[in-house]
Amino acid sequence: MSTRATPGPRERLLDAARELTYSHGMGVGVDTLLKAANVARRSLYDHFGGKDGLIAEVLRRTTAEDEALYMEIMQAAGEDPRDRLLAVFDNLAQVIAEPDFCGCRYQAADLALTDPDHPAHAITHDYRVRLHRLFEHELVKLGHPQPAHAAAQYLLLIAGTLATGATQADEHPAALARELAEQILDLRHHAAPVTPDGGAQRRSRR
Repeated sequence: MSTRATPGPRERLLDAARELTYSHGMGVGVDTLLKAANVARRSLYDHFGGKDGLIAEVLRRTTAEDEALYMEIMQAAGEDPRDRLLAVFDNLAQVIAEPDFCGCRYQAADLALTDPDHPAHAITHDYRVRLHRLFEHELVKLGHPQPAHAAAQYLLLIAGTLATGATQADEHPAALARELAEQILDLRHHAAPVTPDGGAQRRSRR
């Protein structure tokens, strides 16, 4: 009969930081993290160089897991790219309904970590780039005329859904966002994207 090995100090720190930075925010104190992980202060610096390094490693792990989850959700929805893209919001509705939902971990990190050079910002940025690429790929398969633009709109809808879900879950933000997503996916309703100066880009007549 095999026994499960007890996690070492590094894993205990990662587990504690993953839970506490989500439930209590990025400002959770080092002493609180150390107590929850039951490790000495030296372990934090030996393994991560400090709290910033620990937070960065937590985000590295969770972004990889969440990206894989988006892919799994879409694959489970079948082969139709429209169904796959809309399944994202069906899942978000379930996530928001969970009792321990506290909003988007990555939005919280970007807002709380005011140092622009904090390593967390590069990780959250790369995560959004990968999600954009993932959605753009599905939009290309759908035959969307502006897949990159629509993928950016999709990311905005997801961010808004998660933010609203943390404060106004009774407004059913995932369902509302799904309705808007359907309009993004409906090729009949597309106008030319708006440029930064407020004008619409001209489409080629060729």
